[in-house]
Amino acid sequence: MISQKVREIAPEMDPLRRGMGWSVDDLSKPQIIVESTFGDSHPGSAHLYDFVEKAIDGISEKGGKGSRFFATDICDGQAQGHDGINYSLVSRDILASLIEIHANATPFDGGVFISSCDKGVPSHLMAIGRVNIPSIVVTGGVMEAGPNLLTLEQIGMYSAQYQRGEITEEELTYYKHNACPSCGACSFMGTASTMQVMAEALGLMIPGSSLMPATCEDLKDMARRAGEQAVELAKMNLKPRDMVTRKSFENAIMVHAAISGSTNSLLHIPAIANEFGIDLDASEFDRIHRNVPYLLNIRPAGKWPAEFFYYAGGVPAIMEEIKHLLHLDVMTVTGKTLGENLEELKNNGFYEKCDEYLSKVGLKREDVIRPYNNPIGDNGAIAILEGNLAPKGSVVKHSAVPKEMHKAILKARPFDSEEEAIDAILKKRINPGDAVIIRYEGPKGSGMPEMFYTTEAISSDPELSASIALLTDGRFSGASKGPAIGHISPEAAVGGPIALVEEGDLIEINIENRVLRVIGISGQECSEDEVNNVFTERKKKWKPKEEKYKSGILNIFSRNAVDPMQGGYMK
Repeated sequence: MISQKVREIAPEMDPLRRGMGWSVDDLSKPQIIVESTFGDSHPGSAHLYDFVEKAIDGISEKGGKGSRFFATDICDGQAQGHDGINYSLVSRDILASLIEIHANATPFDGGVFISSCDKGVPSHLMAIGRVNIPSIVVTGGVMEAGPNLLTLEQIGMYSAQYQRGEITEEELTYYKHNACPSCGACSFMGTASTMQVMAEALGLMIPGSSLMPATCEDLKDMARRAGEQAVELAKMNLKPRDMVTRKSFENAIMVHAAISGSTNSLLHIPAIANEFGIDLDASEFDRIHRNVPYLLNIRPAGKWPAEFFYYAGGVPAIMEEIKHLLHLDVMTVTGKTLGENLEELKNNGFYEKCDEYLSKVGLKREDVIRPYNNPIGDNGAIAILEGNLAPKGSVVKHSAVPKEMHKAILKARPFDSEEEAIDAILKKRINPGDAVIIRYEGPKGSGMPEMFYTTEAISSDPELSASIALLTDGRFSGASKGPAIGHISPEAAVGGPIALVEEGDLIEINIENRVLRVIGISGQECSEDEVNNVFTERKKKWKPKEEKYKSGILNIFSRNAVDPMQGGYMK
């Protein structure tokens, strides 16, 4: 094993490890790094140390030696509403790099990777592909819902209602103080929950273990089993790149379609694939989503909190519904194929155990996971729109867009920051038929923050929610719903067409035909050539904005990040 080869090269290794309490026997055991995002940063990471210890126990029971390493992630929720959110996407890349340093500076024979949330899980998956040592993922599960099934993604709606004077301060305070009653990822199919599901769908987790309730005792057992399996993987030298192939990513995208996963996955999945040496851009989501039904009745697009997902059978139950579409021959961390794993779950009591949980909340499996022949929607949840406004593409979760907005011609209302746009929305300066454009919010513009408060202000306003659209080169929260189109590429900071749109230009949205384009200037429809000529003249006068960040990590990120539709990662 690599750890033993390094011992032969570096005579300091043994005494330094003895100095932190290792026995002589420990030195020759398989060395397993246990990397987690544990820390007092947010509910998705504050509880992870228990799972670290369970993984360490499992490693020890199988004759390995576990080493605890920590790289705490930040919380997108706590970063909302101020410039802290600009650090969100770059934190993914920095966490992956820190894990690379941890794993390679003192080489390990295998790894257990424990995280829960928006950037923690993607960073771990990126690092696993990059480091390529035998690895297994444990996710920290999902928090319980609050009173009357209150969940965090509703707070943005209630906040907008309070600012419009529709609810009292006391009502808002009650919602804020009761929306997060336990640790775990936020209880809706946002980015955190989606990426937990993606980790299992890629074959890197014990089957059935993603997105379990964080308070469930079963999850501790899964962490222990993951520790045991990490040692077995190290002995087999079964590496992530030996298992995770293009077929694995296609499986994950099919599952993404069936669960109506977060649009942020279109940043993370291509970035993860890149680390596995696989060229995958966001256009793959459109191709695959067209052929997969949307089945999961979980918020924000559906009815139930995310804790009900595990009760209904979780990822395996989703996979059973779309089984005929999946590549069942892909290898997984069990050492078996996906098809073998699914058959084993049918025989080991997994579904019966889930049914017991589901019966306690008075639901049937089909209330949460619809059968394949009775879907919520028949073409997934994501569409990639292109046209002269987005030559390299843009992203929309069409399953969350009111039908009235699937085909529309709107009047452009451009803003160069989210703060200006949300002020105009809340102060009623935006009217039905407007296209609110927020630009200079891409990776090179400001780090690609979420436009969560803006989407909530729109979707919670009955007059605007089905009559306007939000267009941006930034991104959205996984909790967002409504007529929102993001990741518009090229972004404004590099002179993309979104930077050239002016007040009153006419924007066509056609989700069915996958079109996003400018069809008129100053309120008058024009031919495509006329629009192109006007934009050519505007481009001659356009000047790049001054760099928002002149030093620090956001300066580095803005200079090195690739296009949003490629994954927004640093080259």
